[in-house]
Amino acid sequence: QVQLVESGGGLVQSGGSLRLSCAASVGAFSTSNMAWFRQAPGNERDFVAVIGWSGDGAYYADSVRGRFTISRDNAKKMVYLQMNNLKPEDTAVYYCAADPLSTGDARQASVYDYWGLGTQVTVSS
Repeated sequence: QVQLVESGGGLVQSGGSLRLSCAASVGAFSTSNMAWFRQAPGNERDFVAVIGWSGDGAYYADSVRGRFTISRDNAKKMVYLQMNNLKPEDTAVYYCAADPLSTGDARQASVYDYWGLGTQVTVSS
């Protein structure tokens, strides 16, 4: 019943931009923390950005702060990640995650109850 579906990934040159979208089917979406994580081959799944239920209070990983912007549209049950000035180091599978109960540290993957299957972002040098 609960489903998160990411889209918008692709191949982009260094310095380019992409916007990722996540369509959510979560019962308490409007009061859920929504986050983006990413995972490169052989690496752990790393925190990228999170946004609170009201759309304010966004927080970013140091590696993306100033380049990425997370936003949400509760009416549409969508969350977005605008990625600007992309770097090869940003290459990874990007995952949308939802935490309906807003439990624990939002930067930790373990607190999220629902995950999408991911969308590939590849940034060429």
